[in-house]
Amino acid sequence: MSTTSVGVAGWSLRTEHADLFPGAGTHLQRYASVFNAVEINSSFYKPHQRSTYERWAASVPATFRFAVKIPKLLTHERRLENVGSDLARFLEEAGGLGKKLGCLLIQLPPSLEYDPRTVETFFRALRRGHAGHAVLEPRHPTWFTAAADARLDAHRVARVMADPLVDPRADQPGGWPGIVYFRLHGSPVMYYSSYDTSYLVRLAARLKQARRSCEATWCIFDNTARGAATMNALSLVAG
Repeated sequence: MSTTSVGVAGWSLRTEHADLFPGAGTHLQRYASVFNAVEINSSFYKPHQRSTYERWAASVPATFRFAVKIPKLLTHERRLENVGSDLARFLEEAGGLGKKLGCLLIQLPPSLEYDPRTVETFFRALRRGHAGHAVLEPRHPTWFTAAADARLDAHRVARVMADPLVDPRADQPGGWPGIVYFRLHGSPVMYYSSYDTSYLVRLAARLKQARRSCEATWCIFDNTARGAATMNALSLVAG
């Protein structure tokens, strides 16, 4: 049975939550004393030096894991095509996390449709430089099909279960079954809405079920605009 990596998209601690993360150290160190995982979203907007990733990895416990969002240059500007040296450079930089690199997150723009040729080309390139876990968050309905899931499975890439749902078929994780990744943006208002107790109870049950059959289970809260993510993650961890 796998363990569940639970955390927030980013480790910056809000003032009103400071007492929930006691102790000395950086925000990351205090965050990592409570949660066992975090999602790095800043990598989506700008590159970080390998030494920066190395410093982050050195500051957290051995069991802590990072998910790293790949750059929008590759997903939104290049749209998974002609990624070449830019993908290789990102993988070399993020590799500074070493064994604490738990997963790569590939989030696609809503306008990017499923195309088997593009999938083959991009994920072959990804797998030449990264053998570890990778998950995909597509936002176009054409990705939620058996054919798309089969292509992702062939490259050992899981499809994220993201809320709010962009398609009714998105309610279940898909693609490669070796990893299950829940990514919760907040609903009905993305990035702002908090999840109520009943939702978190159902989520905990889904995570428990997933742990029985996969290598890794993740749950990241991205409803960070008003701090709901931290409180939801704490509630989930507390059970």
